Amino acid sequence: MGMDRREFIRIAGLSTLLGLGGKGAFELLRPGQVEASMAAKPEAQAGTRWAMVVNMQKLNEAVAQKCIDACHRVHNVPDFHKPKDAKDALPPDVQNRYEIKWLWTEHFHNAFPGEEHPNMQEKLAHLPFLVLCNHCDNPPCVRVCPTKATFRREDGIVNMDMHRCIGCRFCMAGCPFGARSFNWRDPRPYVGDTFPGYPTREIGVVEKCTFCAERLAQNLLPACVEVSGGALSFGDLNDEKSQVRATLKKYFTIRRKVHLGTNPQVYYIV
Repeated sequence: MGMDRREFIRIAGLSTLLGLGGKGAFELLRPGQVEASMAAKPEAQAGTRWAMVVNMQKLNEAVAQKCIDACHRVHNVPDFHKPKDAKDALPPDVQNRYEIKWLWTEHFHNAFPGEEHPNMQEKLAHLPFLVLCNHCDNPPCVRVCPTKATFRREDGIVNMDMHRCIGCRFCMAGCPFGARSFNWRDPRPYVGDTFPGYPTREIGVVEKCTFCAERLAQNLLPACVEVSGGALSFGDLNDEKSQVRATLKKYFTIRRKVHLGTNPQVYYIV
């Protein structure tokens, strides 16, 4: 007898809960800690469709690393190369296996597969393209999440309620950009000085870029944009007076894997 998709998701979800020592149903149904931390304040930045523009004419390896460091610091992203305690040190061959990344760099051929050609400008081919969750208008990760731990907000941000995540990793399989990471082990021993503005995670949870929803709620720009020196811009795509609208009108931009129909909202000036 065949098994329909709904039954498969039910069984897979239960298997994940048992296999990872996951959360009980009562925990999954109560409000998540992450979303609670993002409650908007009166002065919060308002937007109806947030988007980001990465200006590769201004971005170099040093600026990209500065953006990555800022993002990972304010979101308590673990670094498995740097444990707090020597007893938690991992062998070099497994450190990268557990890597968690919200923001990272790729060369053109990895960021835009199929778009490269033998005669393209050599400099462009080797630029450090800053990549992240694209906060798509049509996000496949949201459709496949059985617990709605991944959801799309009205302002376009594809967010994570990590308290509801059961670790099934369907969202990772659904994301065509490889923008999600899974905590195969407890990440907390690998977080340096814990940043108080964002919750830490636990084993068996998926995480990713959130466009700094918690900072927008405090009327702050995303951490990467704030330190980018103008290489990154961010704003409401539906606001004619926003910086991103002005930038997109002025420059030709490209986006990643637009042929897939997800309508990504991170734009690149090349």
